[in-house]
Amino acid sequence: APGPERVSVLLPTYNERDNLPLVVWLLARTFRDSGIDFEIIIVDDGSPDGTQEVAQQLEKIYGSDKILLRPRAKKMGLGTAYIHGMKYATGNFIVIMDADLSHHPKFIPEFIRKQKEGNFDIVSGTRYKGNGGVYGWDLKRKLISRGANFLTQVLLRPGASDLTGSFRLYRKEVLQKLMEKCVSKGYVFQMEMIVRARQLGFTIGEVPISFVDRVYGESKLGGNEIVSFLKGLLTLFATT
Repeated sequence: APGPERVSVLLPTYNERDNLPLVVWLLARTFRDSGIDFEIIIVDDGSPDGTQEVAQQLEKIYGSDKILLRPRAKKMGLGTAYIHGMKYATGNFIVIMDADLSHHPKFIPEFIRKQKEGNFDIVSGTRYKGNGGVYGWDLKRKLISRGANFLTQVLLRPGASDLTGSFRLYRKEVLQKLMEKCVSKGYVFQMEMIVRARQLGFTIGEVPISFVDRVYGESKLGGNEIVSFLKGLLTLFATT
Protein backbone atom coordinates (compact mmCIF):
# COMPACT_ATOMS: atom_id res chain seq x y z
CA ALA A 1 0.00 0.00 0.00
CA PRO A 2 1.30 3.50 -0.76
CA GLY A 3 2.42 5.49 2.30
CA PRO A 4 0.48 8.50 3.49
CA GLU A 5 1.16 11.37 1.13
CA ARG A 6 0.02 13.94 3.66
CA VAL A 7 -1.26 14.14 7.20
CA SER A 8 -3.65 16.91 8.20
CA VAL A 9 -3.76 17.61 11.93
CA LEU A 10 -6.99 19.14 13.20
CA LEU A 11 -6.40 21.23 16.31
CA PRO A 12 -9.53 22.72 17.85
CA THR A 13 -8.49 25.49 20.26
CA TYR A 14 -10.12 27.55 22.95
CA ASN A 15 -7.79 29.67 25.13
CA GLU A 16 -4.62 27.75 24.27
CA ARG A 17 -2.29 30.72 23.79
CA ASP A 18 0.42 29.23 26.03
CA ASN A 19 0.26 25.71 24.65
CA LEU A 20 -0.12 26.36 20.95
CA PRO A 21 3.47 27.38 20.03
CA LEU A 22 4.83 24.36 21.83
CA VAL A 23 2.39 21.85 20.36
CA VAL A 24 2.97 23.25 16.85
CA TRP A 25 6.74 23.11 17.31
CA LEU A 26 6.53 19.50 18.53
CA LEU A 27 4.28 18.56 15.63
CA ALA A 28 6.51 20.20 13.02
CA ARG A 29 9.61 18.59 14.50
CA THR A 30 7.98 15.15 14.69
CA PHE A 31 6.81 15.28 11.08
CA ARG A 32 10.12 16.58 9.76
CA ASP A 33 12.14 13.99 11.68
CA SER A 34 9.90 11.26 10.29
CA GLY A 35 9.86 12.65 6.75
CA ILE A 36 6.07 12.97 6.74
CA ASP A 37 4.36 15.74 4.79
CA PHE A 38 1.90 17.60 6.99
CA GLU A 39 -0.38 20.54 7.60
CA ILE A 40 -1.86 21.79 10.86
CA ILE A 41 -5.36 23.23 10.78
CA ILE A 42 -6.13 25.37 13.80
CA VAL A 43 -9.85 25.82 14.41
CA ASP A 44 -10.12 28.48 17.09
CA ASP A 45 -13.52 29.22 18.60
CA GLY A 46 -13.13 32.94 19.18
CA SER A 47 -10.70 32.58 22.12
CA PRO A 48 -10.55 35.82 24.13
CA ASP A 49 -6.97 35.12 25.30
CA GLY A 50 -5.17 35.92 22.04
CA THR A 51 -4.86 32.35 20.74
CA GLN A 52 -5.62 33.58 17.22
CA GLU A 53 -2.87 36.19 17.28
CA VAL A 54 -0.43 33.49 18.32
CA ALA A 55 -1.71 31.25 15.51
CA GLN A 56 -1.17 34.09 13.00
CA GLN A 57 2.43 34.42 14.19
CA LEU A 58 2.91 30.67 13.79
CA GLU A 59 1.48 30.91 10.28
CA LYS A 60 4.20 33.45 9.46
CA ILE A 61 6.97 31.35 11.00
CA TYR A 62 6.08 27.98 9.50
CA GLY A 63 4.35 29.17 6.33
CA SER A 64 0.67 29.19 5.42
CA ASP A 65 1.00 25.86 3.63
CA LYS A 66 1.87 24.23 6.98
CA ILE A 67 -0.24 26.21 9.45
CA LEU A 68 -3.79 27.10 8.48
CA LEU A 69 -5.77 29.23 10.89
CA ARG A 70 -9.47 28.67 10.25
CA PRO A 71 -11.25 30.38 13.15
CA ARG A 72 -14.92 30.63 14.04
CA ALA A 73 -16.65 33.54 15.69
CA LYS A 74 -17.67 31.82 18.91
CA LYS A 75 -17.46 28.64 20.97
CA MET A 76 -19.36 25.99 19.04
CA GLY A 77 -18.01 22.70 20.36
CA LEU A 78 -15.72 19.88 19.30
CA GLY A 79 -17.82 17.98 16.77
CA THR A 80 -18.52 21.02 14.64
CA ALA A 81 -14.88 22.15 14.95
CA TYR A 82 -13.80 18.93 13.25
CA ILE A 83 -16.38 19.30 10.51
CA HIS A 84 -15.22 22.88 9.95
CA GLY A 85 -11.54 21.88 9.89
CA MET A 86 -12.17 18.96 7.53
CA LYS A 87 -13.33 21.34 4.81
CA TYR A 88 -9.80 22.68 4.53
CA ALA A 89 -7.87 19.43 4.95
CA THR A 90 -5.84 18.30 1.95
CA GLY A 91 -4.22 15.26 3.59
CA ASN A 92 -5.32 11.70 2.91
CA PHE A 93 -4.93 10.99 6.64
CA ILE A 94 -6.33 13.13 9.39
CA VAL A 95 -5.06 13.27 12.94
CA ILE A 96 -7.36 14.56 15.64
CA MET A 97 -5.74 15.63 18.88
CA ASP A 98 -5.98 18.14 21.70
CA ALA A 99 -4.01 21.37 21.53
CA ASP A 100 -3.33 21.44 25.27
CA LEU A 101 -0.28 19.14 25.17
CA SER A 102 -2.11 16.26 26.81
CA HIS A 103 -1.39 14.39 23.56
CA HIS A 104 2.25 14.15 22.58
CA PRO A 105 2.90 14.39 18.83
CA LYS A 106 5.68 11.80 19.11
CA PHE A 107 3.02 9.07 18.91
CA ILE A 108 1.83 10.13 15.44
CA PRO A 109 4.57 8.26 13.51
CA GLU A 110 3.55 5.16 15.51
CA PHE A 111 -0.07 5.70 14.46
CA ILE A 112 1.07 5.84 10.84
CA ARG A 113 3.21 2.71 11.21
CA LYS A 114 0.28 0.91 12.78
CA GLN A 115 -2.02 2.07 9.99
CA LYS A 116 0.31 0.64 7.35
CA GLU A 117 0.84 -2.56 9.28
CA GLY A 118 -2.85 -3.49 9.32
CA ASN A 119 -4.16 -1.13 6.64
CA PHE A 120 -6.55 0.21 9.29
CA ASP A 121 -9.26 2.80 8.65
CA ILE A 122 -8.73 4.30 12.10
CA VAL A 123 -5.85 4.17 14.56
CA SER A 124 -6.76 5.15 18.09
CA GLY A 125 -4.37 6.12 20.84
CA THR A 126 -5.34 4.21 23.95
CA ARG A 127 -4.51 5.03 27.55
CA TYR A 128 -5.66 1.64 28.84
CA LYS A 129 -3.41 -0.80 27.08
CA GLY A 130 0.21 -1.82 27.14
CA ASN A 131 2.34 0.99 28.47
CA GLY A 132 -0.22 3.72 27.92
CA GLY A 133 -1.06 5.65 31.05
CA VAL A 134 -2.37 8.86 32.51
CA TYR A 135 -0.02 11.22 34.33
CA GLY A 136 -1.15 14.03 36.60
CA TRP A 137 -4.76 12.93 36.97
CA ASP A 138 -6.19 12.91 40.44
CA LEU A 139 -8.11 9.86 41.55
CA LYS A 140 -11.52 11.38 40.82
CA ARG A 141 -10.64 12.09 37.20
CA LYS A 142 -9.14 8.61 36.85
CA LEU A 143 -12.25 6.99 38.28
CA ILE A 144 -14.55 9.08 36.13
CA SER A 145 -12.56 8.34 32.99
CA ARG A 146 -12.24 4.64 33.73
CA GLY A 147 -15.86 4.56 34.84
CA ALA A 148 -17.00 6.33 31.68
CA ASN A 149 -14.94 3.94 29.62
CA PHE A 150 -16.24 0.91 31.49
CA LEU A 151 -19.86 2.04 31.15
CA THR A 152 -19.36 2.61 27.47
CA GLN A 153 -17.67 -0.75 26.96
CA VAL A 154 -20.50 -2.54 28.72
CA LEU A 155 -23.34 -0.63 27.08
CA LEU A 156 -22.00 -0.34 23.57
CA ARG A 157 -19.37 -3.11 23.21
CA PRO A 158 -17.45 -1.08 20.68
CA GLY A 159 -14.25 -3.12 20.47
CA ALA A 160 -11.78 -0.35 21.18
CA SER A 161 -10.31 0.05 24.63
CA ASP A 162 -10.23 3.86 24.81
CA LEU A 163 -13.37 5.55 23.59
CA THR A 164 -13.24 8.86 25.32
CA GLY A 165 -9.74 9.59 24.11
CA SER A 166 -9.45 12.08 21.30
CA PHE A 167 -6.04 11.23 19.84
CA ARG A 168 -6.67 9.37 16.59
CA LEU A 169 -5.65 8.95 12.99
CA TYR A 170 -8.36 8.49 10.36
CA ARG A 171 -8.40 7.90 6.66
CA LYS A 172 -9.90 11.10 5.35
CA GLU A 173 -12.84 9.50 3.56
CA VAL A 174 -13.64 7.40 6.64
CA LEU A 175 -13.71 10.47 8.85
CA GLN A 176 -15.98 12.20 6.35
CA LYS A 177 -18.44 9.31 6.45
CA LEU A 178 -18.39 9.24 10.23
CA MET A 179 -18.91 12.99 10.48
CA GLU A 180 -22.09 12.66 8.45
CA LYS A 181 -23.41 10.05 10.86
CA CYS A 182 -22.48 11.59 14.20
CA VAL A 183 -24.96 13.67 16.14
CA SER A 184 -23.35 14.02 19.57
CA LYS A 185 -21.74 17.15 20.96
CA GLY A 186 -18.65 17.59 23.11
CA TYR A 187 -16.92 14.62 24.65
CA VAL A 188 -19.52 12.04 23.67
CA PHE A 189 -18.64 12.82 20.07
CA GLN A 190 -15.31 10.96 20.40
CA MET A 191 -17.14 7.91 21.55
CA GLU A 192 -19.85 8.03 18.98
CA MET A 193 -17.19 8.09 16.27
CA ILE A 194 -15.82 4.72 17.38
CA VAL A 195 -19.26 3.19 17.91
CA ARG A 196 -20.44 4.28 14.45
CA ALA A 197 -17.15 3.11 12.96
CA ARG A 198 -17.90 -0.37 14.25
CA GLN A 199 -21.42 -0.26 12.85
CA LEU A 200 -20.09 0.73 9.45
CA GLY A 201 -17.50 -2.05 9.56
CA PHE A 202 -14.40 0.16 9.64
CA THR A 203 -11.24 -1.37 11.08
CA ILE A 204 -9.55 0.08 14.16
CA GLY A 205 -5.92 -0.33 15.21
CA GLU A 206 -4.66 0.76 18.62
CA VAL A 207 -1.42 2.31 19.86
CA PRO A 208 -0.69 2.69 23.58
CA ILE A 209 -0.08 6.32 24.47
CA SER A 210 0.67 8.17 27.65
CA PHE A 211 -1.74 10.97 28.25
CA VAL A 212 -0.28 13.96 30.10
CA ASP A 213 -2.84 16.12 31.82
CA ARG A 214 -2.81 19.71 30.57
CA VAL A 215 0.44 21.60 30.95
CA TYR A 216 -1.16 25.02 31.40
CA GLY A 217 -4.71 26.09 31.92
CA GLU A 218 -7.65 24.49 33.59
CA SER A 219 -9.01 21.18 32.46
CA LYS A 220 -12.21 21.64 30.54
CA LEU A 221 -13.95 18.61 32.04
CA GLY A 222 -16.40 20.24 34.47
CA GLY A 223 -19.18 18.62 36.47
CA ASN A 224 -21.82 19.57 33.93
CA GLU A 225 -19.72 17.96 31.21
CA ILE A 226 -19.74 14.70 33.11
CA VAL A 227 -23.53 14.90 33.31
CA SER A 228 -23.85 15.66 29.60
CA PHE A 229 -21.41 12.84 28.86
CA LEU A 230 -23.66 10.37 30.70
CA LYS A 231 -26.77 11.77 29.01
CA GLY A 232 -25.06 11.48 25.64
CA LEU A 233 -23.99 7.95 26.41
CA LEU A 234 -27.54 6.93 27.21
CA THR A 235 -28.84 8.60 24.06
CA LEU A 236 -26.21 6.78 22.04
CA PHE A 237 -27.14 3.52 23.72
CA ALA A 238 -30.79 4.12 22.88
CA THR A 239 -30.09 4.88 19.23
CA THR A 240 -27.48 2.27 18.26
